[in-house]
Amino acid sequence: MQNWEKIVVNQHQTILETMKIIDQEASQFTVVVDEHNYLLGTVTDGDVRRGLLKGVSLKEKVDQVMNTNPTIAVNDENATVIFQHSTVEHLPVVNDDYQLIKVISKQEVKKAPKKPNKVVLMAGGLGTRLRPLTETMPKPLLKIGEKPILEIIIESFKMYGFTDIYLCVNYKRELIKDYFQDGRSFGVSITYIDESINLGTAGPLSLLEDEINEPFFVMNADLLTTINFEQLLRFHKDNQSYGTMCVREYEYQVPYGVIRTNGDQLTSIEEKPLHKEFVNAGIYVLDPELLHLIPYNQFYDMPELFRKMMEQNYSLSAFPLREYWLDIGRYDDYQQANNDFYEVFE
Repeated sequence: MQNWEKIVVNQHQTILETMKIIDQEASQFTVVVDEHNYLLGTVTDGDVRRGLLKGVSLKEKVDQVMNTNPTIAVNDENATVIFQHSTVEHLPVVNDDYQLIKVISKQEVKKAPKKPNKVVLMAGGLGTRLRPLTETMPKPLLKIGEKPILEIIIESFKMYGFTDIYLCVNYKRELIKDYFQDGRSFGVSITYIDESINLGTAGPLSLLEDEINEPFFVMNADLLTTINFEQLLRFHKDNQSYGTMCVREYEYQVPYGVIRTNGDQLTSIEEKPLHKEFVNAGIYVLDPELLHLIPYNQFYDMPELFRKMMEQNYSLSAFPLREYWLDIGRYDDYQQANNDFYEVFE
């Protein structure tokens, strides 16, 4: 790959510095070396996110999250064989002394196939918390900047090659259909799933059981985010998950002094402690095998589906968001989205 030196970091750089390189470069991949150019490991977006889930600080050295046993090649011919039998997208090439020679990508030896994964967007909600704005307009058509929320979401998926879109619609559905039509003018293909009743955030998927054969995305149509959907899908596959839920860190502060006791003995007082939790971000990747778990044409929410999967011991993953994310549920959120739009999305 050209300019591969840009994705090489040294062992003394921080996770934050490495993360910036990952975000800036199309490879979404970095290689870690020492001062003598010996290969120490590699770091992907998934490695960083797994570190965040374990509580690793972005200020720590990159060796806290790097893969110390990466797949490598010793020459271009060896790399071709590896790419044919592996899911890796990039390979460090080393000499006999394990010093880095270059980095090559799968695209250099094999053209990447078109992405078949479908995108299901839940656009049927009433938007009651945004009234009176939603009395005449469905929430997905409310404009952020110069475009409806739903158009911004569709463009975000299109940017990563995901153009097969399903829109689950209910409230004022004809306005949504009139605006997007079949999707061709937006460079995508749109199929509409009409809800005769409110089916929740998972119920509409029961109507798609015979139409999906690959891992697919599900997303609420009232979210703004700069997430890299290609990274999300790769994370899902790398973890061999049946379901992946995007999560984001949420902070809240207890407005009182919190006490600790041992029996009736007071042992400590912590003044207004700050707590951090991961919360559901409303973006998912699911394997089609899960669709049979959803009751047909009945109200069913995504948290219920994930609880059922947990009960049946399906392999599930959490994908921590570090990108911009905003749930446009209230009027204050809508104002915030418009304030942020030109800085974040333009």
